[in-house]
Amino acid sequence: MLSVMSSFGSFLRVLSFARRSALPRLVRRAVCTVCTVCTVCAALALTGCAGLFGGDSLRVSVAGIEPLPSEGLEMRFNLKLRVQNPNDSAVSFSGISLDLELNGKPFASGVSDQSGTVPRFGETVIAVPLTVPAFAAVRQALALAGGVQSGQIPYILRGKLASTGLTGSTRFIDQGTLSLPVPGIASR
Repeated sequence: MLSVMSSFGSFLRVLSFARRSALPRLVRRAVCTVCTVCTVCAALALTGCAGLFGGDSLRVSVAGIEPLPSEGLEMRFNLKLRVQNPNDSAVSFSGISLDLELNGKPFASGVSDQSGTVPRFGETVIAVPLTVPAFAAVRQALALAGGVQSGQIPYILRGKLASTGLTGSTRFIDQGTLSLPVPGIASR
């Protein structure tokens, strides 16, 4: 925001110079018009930035996962994400990208050009196709066979919603543990 304020000061100095200089009237008018447009844009950017401060982060959680037809040696899933907006203004998006880590190692990634809006104080479900490369699946299988005795696998889901507005992308993180069935314990 400091750089916007210093740019605003620069615009005012150029505007002042253009008004009192000996430049031809048409050039002065063009410089003044450009400076005025830039000043309005800077004011709009400041207003937009002010609206961003104090807003809560979007809440993203996994709502479901379904298998998709695989290609070659890779596995594919349709991951459903529930996105909750705890803010007073709607969030529009025009795409989503995400990465999934298991046991601290990259496991799957996915993108979708789905667009929509998360309403104010509302939620929506977004479907994202995930791809698990064959080597990532083998690496995780070996790690599970060699070390996870507790049946708990830590995961981190990182992603971003591409915004259709001036705010840019909205990044999110969801993390927790996945529970695997432990051999020898019967479910009741």
